[in-house]
Amino acid sequence: MALVARQTYAFDEYVELEAFGTTKHEFLDGTVWAMAGGSPEHAATAANVVGILRQGLAGRRCQVFSSDLRIRVEETGLATYPDLSVVCGRLELDPEDRRGHTVVNPTVLVEVLSPSTEAYDRGEKLAHYKRIGSLREVVLVAHDEHRIDLWRRTEGGWTQRTFGPGQRVVLESLHEITLPVDEIYFDPLAP
Repeated sequence: MALVARQTYAFDEYVELEAFGTTKHEFLDGTVWAMAGGSPEHAATAANVVGILRQGLAGRRCQVFSSDLRIRVEETGLATYPDLSVVCGRLELDPEDRRGHTVVNPTVLVEVLSPSTEAYDRGEKLAHYKRIGSLREVVLVAHDEHRIDLWRRTEGGWTQRTFGPGQRVVLESLHEITLPVDEIYFDPLAP
């Protein structure tokens, strides 16, 4: 369904367009824009993170979701599809989404960065994410080097740490699950 016919949309109109469209879009302040697809490396890196998280969360009341899950920042209105979302406890749906496809209470969000979206993901989008009350950690996985930035909510605000080759990222909000940097970037098809 084409989105060029109008300049702005209400959130419920956006939800209906997404339900019948073939492309994912972000939504903010009535503006809708298409999200870029990822490279094979991007998809493989995201899959590696999913595998580690699913294994570590087995038997716990947390669920890992792919980039098909829409998250909405209630405070700012941004609706988007993070590469990975983890929700612990009860899933809370956006009351404005009559279809029940938008979650508002992620515990952890993961973005695998790409050249075209890195500045946005590290800047404006991260600022939106930090406004989600339930969110405890944000993981930004670099595309051009073995580097992971972890943003963690503390009593004093948000802190940031960077991890590189040979290091392990500990996700405190997910029962101390560790993400080994080298495993996240492992590519069995690499020459």
